[in-house]
Amino acid sequence: PAASSPAPPSAAADCSGTLPPARGRATRVSTAAPSLLTKTQSKRVLRCRRGRGRGRVRSLAVLTHVTPDNKPTMKSVADKRVTKRTAIATSSVLLPPDVVKGIQTHDSELKGEIQSGKGPVFATAIIAGTMAVKQTSNLIPFCHPLPIEACDIEIEMQGAAEEGWGRAYVECSVSVTSKTGVEIEALTGASVAALTIYDMLKALSQEMVIEETKLLKKTGGKSDYGAAAFVSSSSSSA
Repeated sequence: PAASSPAPPSAAADCSGTLPPARGRATRVSTAAPSLLTKTQSKRVLRCRRGRGRGRVRSLAVLTHVTPDNKPTMKSVADKRVTKRTAIATSSVLLPPDVVKGIQTHDSELKGEIQSGKGPVFATAIIAGTMAVKQTSNLIPFCHPLPIEACDIEIEMQGAAEEGWGRAYVECSVSVTSKTGVEIEALTGASVAALTIYDMLKALSQEMVIEETKLLKKTGGKSDYGAAAFVSSSSSSA
């Protein structure tokens, strides 16, 4: 007897392992290539894969620079409130003994500054970091251009766990009154300041290591982060 046409699979059966034959053969869901599928089959594969990774789909939905159809985009801030926003980011450069000795040699005369063949190291790094803060939107594609109100970069020498080594610690503070925050600006400033320290001192040693760059604190917008968030929660519970 002639085989009857199979009933259309239900939504629950979409992930059963194979799709109805297309172009002469059945296709496994897990290995289905988009170019080999009909439009209907492609939709079933998409539903199936989303079902298997529901947690991942939900997490992707909160990414502000990705549209629901997975395209990169600059998020609109038109409906956000203008508030005072600040951010502090840090970075550090691990300095080997040869560089530390050079710093100690000049310390009494330059009060912590290092004079290299290119000029004063920390002063140059502060200028470079400040310039980077103002250029962040040109470096990071979906950052909004912001009228930076203040930028302060501090660099100080610290000891390191390794004997004879030292650490140049960079802290970059940025503030603005705007609809979006300045976390990336602060991170960019700290990063470029650390890179500049490396560039200024690489003639002495190339064993330097740029260590972690991280956001230390932010205020303004929907929520605070870091020390600001801790102080806020403590005061509200008092």
